[in-house]
Amino acid sequence: MNPLNDEYFMKQALVEARMAADEGEVPIGAIIVCNNQIIARAHNQTERLNDPTAHAEMLAITSATNVLGAKYLTNCRLYVTLEPCTMCAGAIGWSQIGNLIYAASDDKKGFRKFAPQVLHPKTIIENGILEKECSEEIISFFRKKR
Repeated sequence: MNPLNDEYFMKQALVEARMAADEGEVPIGAIIVCNNQIIARAHNQTERLNDPTAHAEMLAITSATNVLGAKYLTNCRLYVTLEPCTMCAGAIGWSQIGNLIYAASDDKKGFRKFAPQVLHPKTIIENGILEKECSEEIISFFRKKR
């Protein structure tokens, strides 16, 4: 059994999400994996950077392209705790990520509702891995805010 499976990597994204929550950010975390190694990890930093584009996925993509020295991430997998918004999905599409794996669906802002064709045609999408844990993190965060 391979310990470096989808659940392992999603747990790493969840660690990032919890770091975001600790910083007062919406708890979303992202991990980019290439050849079974984490090459980028990020969490939301929109408040910290005062930047509405500083979503976990955007920051992780920038980091991964810097690590690889390439603009395309065709052999990489992106793990994110919440379904990407349309902005992030656009960046995922432009970077040509090979696999997008997200935990929880986002019925309000998720790309599948607004722009289901925005990803690269070869990107494989999976969802539901650690959905309950990742959803609870977001629900708990907003419950404390209210």
